[in-house]
This record gives sequence, structure tokens and C-alpha cells, in this order.
Amino acid sequence: MRERRHGRLMVIVVCLGALTATPTVVLALGITRPWTVAALSAVAAGAVAVLGLWQERYRQTFKAADDDRARVLNGALVRADGSLLRVREVADPVLLGVHPALALQPEEGAIDRVPAYVPRDADGELRESLARGGFVLLVGDSTAGKSRSAWEAMRATLGDHLLLAPKDREALPAIVAVAARERRCVLWLNDLEGYLGTGGLRREDLGRLFGEGGHHRVVLATLRTAEEALLAGEDDDRGVPKQAAEVVRQAHRVYLPRLFSAAETDRARLRAWDRRIESALTLGGGYGLAEYLAAGPELLRLWQDGWSPNTSAHAPGHPRAAALVTAAVDIRRAGHSASMPRALVEAAHTYYLERSGGDRLRPEPPDEAWEWATRPRRATTALLQQSGDRVGVFDYLLDVTQRAAGPADLVPEPVVRLIVTGADPVDAERAAATAYAQGRYELAVVGWRRAAAAPGPEALNSRNNAARALRRLGRLPEALAEHRAVASARADTLGPTHPDTLIVRDNLANVLRDLGRVEEAEAEHRAVLGLLTEVRGPDDAFTLFSRDNHAVALREMGRAVEAESEHRAVLDIRERVLEADHPDTLRTRHHLALALRSQGRSAEAGALLASVVAARTRVLGPGHPDTADAAADLAATS
Repeated sequence: MRERRHGRLMVIVVCLGALTATPTVVLALGITRPWTVAALSAVAAGAVAVLGLWQERYRQTFKAADDDRARVLNGALVRADGSLLRVREVADPVLLGVHPALALQPEEGAIDRVPAYVPRDADGELRESLARGGFVLLVGDSTAGKSRSAWEAMRATLGDHLLLAPKDREALPAIVAVAARERRCVLWLNDLEGYLGTGGLRREDLGRLFGEGGHHRVVLATLRTAEEALLAGEDDDRGVPKQAAEVVRQAHRVYLPRLFSAAETDRARLRAWDRRIESALTLGGGYGLAEYLAAGPELLRLWQDGWSPNTSAHAPGHPRAAALVTAAVDIRRAGHSASMPRALVEAAHTYYLERSGGDRLRPEPPDEAWEWATRPRRATTALLQQSGDRVGVFDYLLDVTQRAAGPADLVPEPVVRLIVTGADPVDAERAAATAYAQGRYELAVVGWRRAAAAPGPEALNSRNNAARALRRLGRLPEALAEHRAVASARADTLGPTHPDTLIVRDNLANVLRDLGRVEEAEAEHRAVLGLLTEVRGPDDAFTLFSRDNHAVALREMGRAVEAESEHRAVLDIRERVLEADHPDTLRTRHHLALALRSQGRSAEAGALLASVVAARTRVLGPGHPDTADAAADLAATS
């Protein structure tokens, strides 16, 4: 496509250049009629002026394209000579993030770093999706084999496509610009969460890539199940970043289970000539085959055993290294992206080391701890992966920890505070959203204010979210002032009826209601609801939030019957679209119970509140503020 645009511009410039030569041609042909000479001279003069404009456009267009291409070559997987690769040229999937398989013997480290591929049940759907083009997202637990399956499907389906594999989020904008000029390309985003947020992939980028015809472009991404659960929401009362959620919802989702089906296991047996697969089938126990091949269980045991006190020279422990790994896992659990500053991990690990015994464990020196934690095991991976001053943790350890953790098992407050006060704006935003969802509103305010200090349009989102957290802390005048400022700024930049502007106005109305200015709040909710219904539709998540909030205002004005009707309508949609125990569904059930209580229907309200308390205790934990609010209302209703 770049060449075609280059050709079109070249033709225009050449034609204009030819027109500038008109007077010379006129003289050569002996044309002497005054009006003819004057007319052709005028044409030539106009051509000279337009030619200058088109030459500058030509220069700027291709300078920008060349600048984008230079940035891509510095931030993407390329050939040895610096040029971009075709998909079929990538013979080693480890280069794209596939976990290398364990080596059975030390001397076997020279064999292929990945075993024979065992076809998965999802392969057909995945390859059909790639053949259609568009945004395809492969979701599953860590070590389920997502990256390997995606690589195999890409190689089988899109071998001639240009491969654009950015190294990090910073390289993504230039790579998207190049992809938008290519007719056949794949944008490879392994671990999608690392490419979202400020400066990352946006819904507008997807529209730019897929909005016109005459091309076959693919965005192929992978995402851990736990990350999907965090990203698949709206920018609602849980604080999930709207931009990231919108991107995830645009994808065609393909799910890859961690455990093999019976058919997949049969296919694995046909490939038992690969000794690593034979070993996984024989010794894998209850683990998934890909999980075992990536040495996940082995590395998990290594981390757990590392906590042993360092009291024997014959069986030394590695408590400091284990503390480093624990810190890295919890920093990720707190919402930080996969790449963490080494200094942050070092600062956080002292908390875990002291909590577990400190000097009584006789911790090894820091350099020795880092060497042990970053050493690859059995030719696979390490507990921690270090690149320069950044650190990543083997995501299998994160998945196992998240699956075992209950809703009340939160990352310790001192560790979260380290993140929200010292992380870059993107990770401060992510950590703040996680803290808000857990009811830790003070930490959320700190993180969002740090994120809001960075330049760019996302700063307004962070300010709006910080104001919502201030409201939950009862700091209503501060929240009101912030919401007013953000609403005004969004109206100026996006327009008064843009959904983002309307969302802030709805949040502002919530604060007015809490301040006792109920009639004013109801009028604002009603105005926003009408506009959102028109702009986003009646079943949109944002519209439902506004409708639910408007119903609360109606109840507080004494119009409980109207409020009940509205809450029931919202609840019906949410129960169809979301899970019964989804936080948004529970929020509306809580509000419906209060509308029933306001009508004197205490038995109905009490039964509904009891179900909300039980569900929130299970989903959010007994200490979450929303659980406590429902429990207090239940006590007041009985």
C-alpha cells in the first residue's frame, strides 16, 4: 500500500511539473496569439504554486512514513539486517514469547527449545478467525499453551504476512502506523495487558486497521484469564480503565483450557516419540501437559522450598530470593504490568522477608539471591526474568497464587503504597483501579492522582476516577470540585454530549445526591440518562449505570414505586448480560431492596439484602465496604 501511495503522489508531482513547462512548450511550437499565451502562462503559474504544495506534501508524507518505519525497526522483532520479517521466517517461537520446554538431561539443552506441537481442540476456530482477519484474542491460564497455539495457527494461516511484533507498549504507536499502510500483516501482541493503557492499543487504532477494505490485517493477542477478568468491564464503579476495556471487547475471543481434553491427550500420545511429551504424559499427574512442559510445577516447588531457613551448608535455603519472587508476584497481583522496575521489587521484598522471620532466616546476600531467582531451570525459564533494570515474574506462579487467593487475601498495604506512589502513570493507574475494586479507596486516590499528573488525555480519566474514590471516602466537596473541573474540560475538548462527558456528569450527580441536593441530582441524572440512551443505546453499560443512579435519586425523593420499576428493568438486563453475582448486578439488587424497604415491604427487602450480603461476602470478601454497606442495611431492615 505504501508503494501505491508513493506512485500516486509521484504521478501528481510529475504532471504538475510538466504543466510548469507550458511556456517553453508554447514558444517551441511558435504559438503567438496573445490570449492563448496568457491563458497557458496562467496555467503554468498556477501549476508552479500547486507543485510546491504537492512537493512539500510528498516530502512530509514519506518523511513521516520513514520515521515510523525507523521507530518500528528499533522496537520490533526484525531480521539481522534490520528489516521486517514475514511470518514464515520465524522458526523459533521462543522469540515471540513461547515458553521453552524443560530439558530431560543437562546435555539435551541443544535440542529444539519447544517440543512437537500437540493440536488443540480450539485450533480450528482459531485458524478460521485468522483467515477472516480482524482482532483475535486467545485467552487461557498461564502455561495453557496460548502463545504456542497462536504461533502455530499464524504460521499455518498467514505465512506470507508481514510480522509486526513490538517489544513493548512504547513501540506500539509507530508499529500501528506501519500496519495501517500494509495490505497483509499480523500485529502480534503476546500478553495483551502489557500493550494497553496510556500510549497503548486503543479502539481507534483497531478502527484504523480494520475500517477500510482491500486488505487482510490481523491483530493476534494472548491474555491470561485473570487479566481478562480485570479488563473486560466498563469504566464504571469498579474503576476499570475504559480504554482498555473497550479494546478487549472488540476482539473475537477464543478460549484455551489449561487441562487437555481426552481427544487432545490422544493426540499427545501419537507424539510420544518426543521424550518431553512422553515424560509429561507419564509424570504430569494432574497438571496440564503444557504446564508440565514449561516446568511450572517444578518452579513453583522451587519458590516454596526457597523459604527454608539458610541454616545448613549442605541444604542451603534461599529466603531472600523467595522474598524477591513473592514481592514480584504480589506487585503483579496489585495491578502492575508484567515489566517491573528492579528497584521496586527490591524495595518490596524487605516487607516479606521481615514478615517471615527476617534475620532468623539467615537470608543470603542480595547478589546471590538475584542470581538464584533469575537462573533458568532445565533449559526453560527462571522464577524471575531480568532485562536491564526491569524484572518479570514467571506468570505461572502468578496464576497459581491468584487461583488460591480468596477475595480477602489482598496484597499488603505497604506494598501497594510503594506502587501507587512510585510507579509510572500507566502502572499507577492500573494499581489504583485494582485498589478501588477492592474497596481500598485511599490507595486508589493516591494512584489516580499520580496518574493524573502525567500529560495527555488520559489524565482526565484519572482525575475523574480519583474524584469517585474521594466520594467513597466521604470527601464530597473535593469530589464535587474535581468532577466539575473534569466535566468542563471534557465538554470543551469532546463536546457536551460525548459519552465521556456524560459519564462525568452522572458521577457529579451522585455527589450532589450524597450532599443532600437530591432534586438537583435527579434533574442531572435524568438529563444524562436521556442523552446516553440516545448516544449509546438503552442496553449499554453506561446507560444502565445512569438509569440505576437515577432510580436511587427517585427513591430518595420519595418516589419509591418509580424507583422499583427502574431498578427491576436494569436488573433484568444485567442478569441476562452479566453473571448473577457480578458486582454490577449485586449493586442493582441492593438498590432494589432499598426501594422495597422504602415502600414498607421489609420482608422482601430483607430477603433480597441477605442474598446480596452472602454474594458480596463470597465475591468481594467480608471486609469490602460494599459488603459492609449491605450488611448494615440488612441489620436496619430486620
